[in-house]
Amino acid sequence: MPHLRVPFFDLRPYDNPPRQENMATILQIADGVTSELNTATLSQPIAAERHFVPSYDLQELGVLRVSVVPIELLIMAYDRVASKYSARIDVAVQKKFEQGTNQEIDPLIVLMEEIADLFRLKRLTQMPEARCVAVEHPVLYSAEHWTQNRLFTSLLSLSFQLAR
Repeated sequence: MPHLRVPFFDLRPYDNPPRQENMATILQIADGVTSELNTATLSQPIAAERHFVPSYDLQELGVLRVSVVPIELLIMAYDRVASKYSARIDVAVQKKFEQGTNQEIDPLIVLMEEIADLFRLKRLTQMPEARCVAVEHPVLYSAEHWTQNRLFTSLLSLSFQLAR
């Protein structure tokens, strides 16, 4: 009997789920991330919004802003009838600060870690066939935003996979 290799990330239980009418896969994932964020219990209340290009005036950034941005989608063959989708969704947290003290910034770093923990190796409630397989924190804070605008900007990149 041949030995079957089962990958660490097995997509088969969710093969060929129904697609929402007129909704791209990456947008379904981004909306699922937004929904998860808005229903999560975190150390700070947030109201996440999906954007293609988040754009705020500095005055609007006096309150905490959480933006969910679909970044890229890779579609590869999975088997003879299905494709494996790999999607990257970025989550940005922005807030204008007064002094940049530890008391102002530490809670924002904690929030970023809570968001990472919320998705790491989890499936989306609205789209259980999509599983977060990697979380990266490529920008702990933007030094440019910090020095030029007194703005805390941090970025998480979430990688999701599913088969269709």
